[in-house]
Amino acid sequence: MEENNIDLEQEDDELYEYLKLVADPGQTPLRLDKFITHHSNVSRTKIKDAIDTESVKVNGKAVKASYKIKPGDEVSISLSKPPKEPTEIIPQDIPLDIIYEDDTVLIVNKDADMVVHPGYNNWDGTLVNALVHHFGHLPTSKNGAIRPGLVHRIDKGTTGLLVIAKTEYAMQHLARQFADHSTERTYYAVVWGEPEEDKGTINVNLGRSFKDRRITDVFPEGDIGRKAITHYEVIKRMRYVSLVKCNLETGRTHQIRAHMKYLGHPLFGDTTYGGNKVLRGNLFSKYKQFVDNCFQIMPRQALHAKSLGFEHPEKKEWMQFDSELPADMQELIEKWEHYVQYN
Repeated sequence: MEENNIDLEQEDDELYEYLKLVADPGQTPLRLDKFITHHSNVSRTKIKDAIDTESVKVNGKAVKASYKIKPGDEVSISLSKPPKEPTEIIPQDIPLDIIYEDDTVLIVNKDADMVVHPGYNNWDGTLVNALVHHFGHLPTSKNGAIRPGLVHRIDKGTTGLLVIAKTEYAMQHLARQFADHSTERTYYAVVWGEPEEDKGTINVNLGRSFKDRRITDVFPEGDIGRKAITHYEVIKRMRYVSLVKCNLETGRTHQIRAHMKYLGHPLFGDTTYGGNKVLRGNLFSKYKQFVDNCFQIMPRQALHAKSLGFEHPEKKEWMQFDSELPADMQELIEKWEHYVQYN
C-alpha cells in the first residue's frame, strides 16, 4: 500500500468468475453435471459444490445435478476463484477480533490499519497472514496455491465485519450469495455536508479511472464501467458533516467512497477522494483548528462496515452480525455534535 493510503484491493465481483454454456440443437439428453464436465475445465468437485449451492442455473432456474440437458438450454455458472496472491503466505501471530466462529465460517472485525491480503508494499502483516496462522489450513485452489477463505474485502483504512469461509463448500456457497447480491451489508460513514434528501439511492456506474487506475471514477452515462448501486440514509445531521448509513446492493471497488463524492459529500478524512480538507464552513482560525483536530482523530476515511447478514452455508439459516462503531469514529461524531451545539 502506498503512503497516500490508496487501496489496490479487488472489488467483490472480481472474486468470482462466470461461465455460460448453451446446448447445441442436436444435444442428446445428458445429466447437468456431466454436461458441464464435458464442456469446461471445471473440476468435478467444484461443479458439485456449485450445483449444491444453486450457483448453477439452467434457463435462469436452479436445478439438480440429475437434470437432463436439452437442446438450446442455457447453463450459467458462477464460481468462486482464488484472488491473485502469493502462493506462499507466512503465518503470523497477529491478534484478530473474532466476532463468531464455527466449523464453516468465521466473522472478524477488521481494524483500520490492517490490509486484507498481501499485495504491493504489503506482503505480510495482513489479515490473510493472521488467518493462515489462526486456522493452520484453509481452502486451497486446484494448483495448491493458498486460498485464504476470502469471500469479500474492505479497504485499508475502513473498519468492520468480514466473513471468512473455512471450507471449499462454504466458499462456493457464500460466493454465490455475494455474486447474487443476496447478502446484507450496512456501512456507517461520516461525510462532508448534509445531503439534501434524508434517504436515496445512487445508481451510477463505477470503473477504474483512465488517469489513475488506483482510483474509482463514476460514469453517469452508463456506457462505461460496471453497474453500482448504493442505498443511503442520513442518520444524524451536524451542519458541516453528517452520519450516513449505506447499504450495498453491489460490491465495487471503493463504491461508497466514490458514490458519496459523486453525490457531493466525500467521506471525512478520505485522502483519495478529497475528503481530507475543509469542504464545509468558513476558514476562520477557530473552526479550522477544530477541523484539523478532527483530522488527527480520524486520519483515514470515516467508514465502518457495521453489519453483515448472509445464509449460513451448512445450517441454511440467516445469520446477522452487528458491530460497534470504532472508538475514533465515535469520538469524531461526539466532537462534531458538541461543536455545532455550542457554535
